[in-house]
Formats: sequence, structure tokens, C-alpha cells
Amino acid sequence: MDYIVNTPCGTLQGCAGRIPGTAAYKGIRYATAERWKYPQQVTHWDGVYDATHYGHCSYQARAFYNEEDIAEKAFYYREFRRGEHYTYSEDCLFLNIWTPETAKEGDQLPVLVYIHGGSFTGGCGHEKQFDGPVWPTKGVIAVTINYRLGPFGFVCLPELKEESGSTGNYGLFDQLAAIHWVRDNISSFGGDPTNITIMGQSAGAMSVEQHCLSPLSDGLFQKAVMCSGGGMSRYVTPAAPEKSYVFWKTVMERTGCSTLAEFRSLPAEKLFTAWKTIKKEIKGGNTFPCLDGRLVVGGKQLFKEGKYQQIPYMVGSTSEDIAPPMILSLSRNWCASQKIPSYTWLFDRQLPGDNNGAWHSADLWYWFGTLDNCWRPMTAKDRALSEQMSDYLTNFCKTGDPNEAGALPHWSAAAKGDKHVLCLGEQETAMRKPQMLKMIKTMLTNKSVGE
Repeated sequence: MDYIVNTPCGTLQGCAGRIPGTAAYKGIRYATAERWKYPQQVTHWDGVYDATHYGHCSYQARAFYNEEDIAEKAFYYREFRRGEHYTYSEDCLFLNIWTPETAKEGDQLPVLVYIHGGSFTGGCGHEKQFDGPVWPTKGVIAVTINYRLGPFGFVCLPELKEESGSTGNYGLFDQLAAIHWVRDNISSFGGDPTNITIMGQSAGAMSVEQHCLSPLSDGLFQKAVMCSGGGMSRYVTPAAPEKSYVFWKTVMERTGCSTLAEFRSLPAEKLFTAWKTIKKEIKGGNTFPCLDGRLVVGGKQLFKEGKYQQIPYMVGSTSEDIAPPMILSLSRNWCASQKIPSYTWLFDRQLPGDNNGAWHSADLWYWFGTLDNCWRPMTAKDRALSEQMSDYLTNFCKTGDPNEAGALPHWSAAAKGDKHVLCLGEQETAMRKPQMLKMIKTMLTNKSVGE
């Protein structure tokens, strides 16, 4: 195989994927952006693009220290990043694509675009759990993306609003640009631009929900999956950017910047250090989506009025998640409120190797089918569960229904008043009522802080 693909942007050179029979196209630049400016989609490159290695990750706090030396980072570092090497930059708008090795234009394969989590402050699209999804072996093209994080992705300032008409959510606009790039180019990889599913976990799930509520996303995707972070907009609306102006003005002043131009040229490490320090003193430093009036135009009122993507959803969480009973309830309520059949799960597999249970993010190994990348002593039970979960997921991407007659336990669509969800993990997969009292106890004694 030569792994050459001719796209509307130009020709690229890929490589063999982790799983035999798959191809990987890594580190594709989907957009460019100056600091605190909105992304411009890439539409052309000269020569043959080298897509054989991953691109830079967004700057994040871990770029400036050794994660292995920070006690509170030890769990997730060991789980997802130990032994890996990452490069960090503001030049980080890259995506990765995995396809069946024989995929070609005209195959019209469904596409799954994944948005990573990390509290909008960390992560990338090629950590161990994402490196080589099993989905192409099941007929679905996989895409993961990087986007701007922390102060690079979510700063809000009046000078920026005056300059561009809005401020904040640069990271969300990056995600939107990536989905646009996929729609415009994925047919060259054998994908169907009219059958795109977007998926995210934690902050990635919150991002997916914002795209489902946004008028800018209308028609861009046809299905959505939210893990451990979906359904919140039924009850809340993001804050206006003005709420954080004082915070970011203080960061500017403390770093000795008197103009926007000076702030834009401030070294990344100085920006992160000031942001981290001032967060302890002043409210408004959380780098979350804000009500920018363009991409994010509302929250609970939009949901109440039905002004969001009317598409099939899969939404769920884990039994030792962050606030597990609350997240499960949000997931179930979101799906039960839909006019189109939508599906809720609870993942409760107690992962082998320690006693932390089904912690926040634990299900990612199983959805992606990347158990071989994990340090844990995975068993035949884990591999069978992952096979089953990835089948549900890829079936959903194909048709909007995760079921497959005769091959999988039936997953009933969520319904108002019905507390049953699909339980994946310790017992045989089936529709059950989760043990809410047990999850409330977990919430009060939880070790999982999330990432």
C-alpha cells in the first residue's frame, strides 16, 4: 500500500495504522489561527503533505513541568501518557484520520469525529486511548482532533470583542473548523460527508452539546455521542464573556502588558503561570464556553424551545464518574426528551489493575478498542466488552440505531419515566435500573477528580 490520498487541499502521504488492515493519516493541518483570532480553514497545500506523524498539541499546563513529579497528576499520567512524547505549540490545529486500508473515494463510509476532554485545559487527539481506534475494522472512518486549550482557547477581553465582533470560545471555533474540514474532504478518504457523527467525553461531551445547540452547526453532522458530560444545557446557560473581563484584564496587568498586542506576544509559559496564580485570587478564570452570541447563543432556553439539532443521540457515563448519579440523570433526561430515538448507557466495569472502579474516562479504552495500548492486565471479559461497545457505537454511526439483530443484547431507546439504561460492564449487558444509592455513596467518597 502507498497510503496516498488526493484531497481537495492537495495530496497526502499516510502510513499503516496500528491495527492490521487500517491506514492512518496523522497530523493533518485543518486550520490556522493567530493568538485569539478565529481559525481559518485550510483549503490548499503545496507538494505532498506528510501525514505520517502526529502534529503539535495545544499548549497546556503540563507542557511546562514534568507530569510524573506532580502527585495529583499521577493517576491519569500513568493511565494515558506514561512513556509517550508530546510536542506543544500554539500552532496546534491538526487532526488525525484512520480508515480501512482499502477505503477509496465513493465508498461512502460513515464518519466518527471525536473531540477529546480535559476540562478545556488539557489533552490531545493522540493520547494512548485514542491511538488507533478499532472503528475502521467495523466500517467507520475515525477522526480525532486537537484544538486550543486554556487561556489560548477561551480568553475573553473587550478589546477582542471590538476587534472581531465577539470574544471567547476560540477552542470551540477550532472544533467547528475541524468538522467543516472533515465534511469538505472526507469523501477523498472513502467517507460520506452526509453521515458524520460527532462524539466527545467530559469537556469534549460539553463541546458536542454546544455544537448541537449552535446555529453554526446546522446540517454539519447527523448524530451525536456524549460521554460523561452531556445534558447540562437543559438546566444551565453559559455565562456572558463580560463576566470574565476583570479576570483577564488582571492577567494582562500582572504580566506587564498594557496593550492587546503586548498580551498577544507574551511567552506561553508566562501566560500560563499568571493564569494559574490569579485563578486562586479572582473569579472568572475558568476556561469554559461562554455566551459569545455566535457559536454559543443560549442554553436551557434553547433546549426548552427545541432549538437544537434534532438527531439521534447516545449519552452515558460511568459508575465511579464525577458525581455519578447527577451525570447519569442528565444523560438519561437528555435522551428521554428527544423526539428521535436516543440511547442512554451506564459503564460499570471495575477495571483490572487497581480498585478505582469505572472512573471518569475509564470507558474510553473500550469505546475505542485500544485495550492493547493500556498497562492494565485486561482479560477476555474486557476484550469481549470492548468488542460489544465498539459494535454498538459503529452501528449507531451507520444508522442512528446501536442495535444489531441477533448479534447484540437489545438496547431500548430512552423514554420519559423509564429509569432503565443499558448497563455495560460487570454483569451481562442488559437494560437495568442503576443502583442510585450506591452511586450517591460513590459521589461522597469519590477518588476521581477527572481530567
